[in-house]
Amino acid sequence: MVKVKFFAILKNLAGKEDAQFNIGSGIKLKDLVGMIDKEFPKIGEMIRNKRVLISINHEIGSDDMQIKDGDEVGILPPFAGGVKGSSKGSSMVRVQKEDFSIDEEINRVKASSGDIGGIVVFLGIGRGTSRGRSIKKLDFEHYPGMAEKKLNEIREQALKDFDIKEVNIVHRVSEISIGENIVLIVVGAAHRADAFKACKWCIDELKRITPIWKKETTPDGEIWVEEHP
Repeated sequence: MVKVKFFAILKNLAGKEDAQFNIGSGIKLKDLVGMIDKEFPKIGEMIRNKRVLISINHEIGSDDMQIKDGDEVGILPPFAGGVKGSSKGSSMVRVQKEDFSIDEEINRVKASSGDIGGIVVFLGIGRGTSRGRSIKKLDFEHYPGMAEKKLNEIREQALKDFDIKEVNIVHRVSEISIGENIVLIVVGAAHRADAFKACKWCIDELKRITPIWKKETTPDGEIWVEEHP
């Protein structure tokens, strides 16, 4: 058996959070997609139209990848982006429900190296309007394990590609009130220009590859956000 997990709006379409499929001795991902399409045609249509991604054991899959008994498959709608984070990976990356202290997170980066001469911070907060609609509250859902893994990959790639000393990333999940903190990225470098470039890259990459989804509660109902600025 293989477990297929649905997230965000896909849970609504499927009417459940996950499903089990008997794959025998193993099949290719494209064959599993056919089984999903048969049981959940609306989700199958989204897969065919390439409106979703599919992961196998927290890695993005391709049609000819082999799936074996016990694998976990995630059907991932477009990311809106980040319980405690996984203990694996850097302590400078966390996904959590509770709020964070901006000063404490900055101090963690400052303490990481005596060669830091500049720190750049990006703070994302809950906005009260979106596309002309009033927003009452936000809810963030993530794929546990995969979200932390992707955030760690972002941190490690930033440290490799930019002339910086440290990166600290914190993303909150669950219910967020308007005006509350959502995501924090703190970059420390010897010089400000490198810190600015790395910080911008980190938030752009977080929005692109991290399996975190945002639901907006409006006067007209709940809306899963599939795109982001």
